[in-house]
Amino acid sequence: MTYMDKVNYWANHQNLDPELKKELASLSAKELEDAFYTDVRFQTAGMRGLMGVGTNRINIHTIRKATMGFINYLLKKNPQAKVAISYDNRHDSQKFAFDCAALLASHGIKAYIAETLRPTPELSFMTRYYHCDGGIMITASHNPKEYNGYKLYDENGCQLIPELADAVIKEIDCLDDVLAIKPGEYDEKLVEVVGEEVDEAYYEAVLGIRLRKDLPKDFTIAFSPEHGASNIPVRETLKRAGYHVEAVLEQCTPDPDFAHTASPNPEEAKAYIEVLALAKEKDADLLLVCDPDGDRMGVGVKDHNGEYVIFNGNQTGALLLEYILSSKRQLGTMPQNPCIFNTIVTSDIGEAVANYYGVDCEKTLTGFKYIGDKVHRYEQNHEKNYVFGYEESYGSLVSPFVRDKDATQACLMLAEAVAYYRQQGLNLNDVLHDIFDRLGAYFDFQSSIMLPGADGAKHLTEIMSGLRNKPLQEIGGIEVVSIEDYKVQKTYDAEGEKKLSGYDVADVLKYYLADGSFIAVRPSGTEPKCKIYFSIKDLTMDKATSKGEKLKAAMAEIVK
Repeated sequence: MTYMDKVNYWANHQNLDPELKKELASLSAKELEDAFYTDVRFQTAGMRGLMGVGTNRINIHTIRKATMGFINYLLKKNPQAKVAISYDNRHDSQKFAFDCAALLASHGIKAYIAETLRPTPELSFMTRYYHCDGGIMITASHNPKEYNGYKLYDENGCQLIPELADAVIKEIDCLDDVLAIKPGEYDEKLVEVVGEEVDEAYYEAVLGIRLRKDLPKDFTIAFSPEHGASNIPVRETLKRAGYHVEAVLEQCTPDPDFAHTASPNPEEAKAYIEVLALAKEKDADLLLVCDPDGDRMGVGVKDHNGEYVIFNGNQTGALLLEYILSSKRQLGTMPQNPCIFNTIVTSDIGEAVANYYGVDCEKTLTGFKYIGDKVHRYEQNHEKNYVFGYEESYGSLVSPFVRDKDATQACLMLAEAVAYYRQQGLNLNDVLHDIFDRLGAYFDFQSSIMLPGADGAKHLTEIMSGLRNKPLQEIGGIEVVSIEDYKVQKTYDAEGEKKLSGYDVADVLKYYLADGSFIAVRPSGTEPKCKIYFSIKDLTMDKATSKGEKLKAAMAEIVK
């Protein structure tokens, strides 16, 4: 079926949502092609895309199609299935969520749905708390306001790994008349709106992660939820733990247009403008920023000169690791066979910290579902014990009563780390530089190439093919000593070609350089762009930074 066949099908279908029908009539030929040339599909973080009419957009019909596939998948496993549902502040998120609940119920599946917006980690918790067979989260995470999305979870509260996602996709692909899918009649008892009970259970579990409860808390925390779902959970748990929090009130409203923030993404400097101003006004020692669905956290601290230092995700992960592992060693609570998890594009500084404390580090593909799946496997076979997991993209999990990134836990643990180091006259910037002095300096950063639309998708394919067809021998004058290709599952080095095992197939290339640095290239799983990850190692941060700028320029030339 061509994209115009799909356009005509939608235009003439009696069930097309009236607002979408109006939008369809207004689109240009180019806009129609982009909206219908492909189907929005599950990627590394579920299904995410621009909102609007079309098969390549997030709308009530593409959400229903995905949900119907999930329903058919669940019913084959358990005719009495139950599903937890939550949603963030995005346009139509609540509408989509309650429509999902009605569709589930009309097929005999019990739905537990949050009364108002709740963060992604609490959805994972809800799935486990109500002993559900799966979960649905309506969110576009940290994407711009034009996006929305859809995440699916298994019975362990973990996002679907590829094997399970493929089974759902097969069910989705069997659905022909997409616009015919809509909720039928159902027993109202099959839709249960939940709130305080699960909130309290979640808060209790979060407060249980504390390592040192009685530290002095004589400092101020500046906080922003970026208009999203972390507003109440983060402020409430910090308050109950005894911390003084000042919030950017304009950013505490669940505004889908993000009216009072330049960016809802903690990976971008623009996300910190308002919270930095508040931190300076209140003389805060710590500032925290969460993305709209409350799974990622950005961090900044006041240094000894009264200036604020913002950490990247790799640095925050290393700081959390340093505090947690050193505390467990000091308190005698380190488990047998401890293990931490991060990803193949995460800086090696985290592994260096873990190894310093005698803790194993296992790497997974990008996507926290892989870490959640590892947690479940070790929970079953008892070979290793989970201590911490994180990604470079500002997400971590302290305790696995949740099986996804959890910014509420991370905020509480960071606040405790600040309280602990303050007793020693240190701030987190001091601690980070102590890590660099001890283990080597790492300059970690990303660059991206935006490639929207059909032409962009084609260009992205050409970039990855070009890199594979002509393997890089050096980058910026530094020898490439090894290449890992996760798509063909092979490693190439001076000894030849070897099988790369332990990972699912993924379109990622990772280059190891002779100086201990690495560069990785992958298409984004949630946005139309090519991501390049740099982890540059040297004796000092100045040297690592200088080298990193040269390597960034070299990669820009290579992939242009």
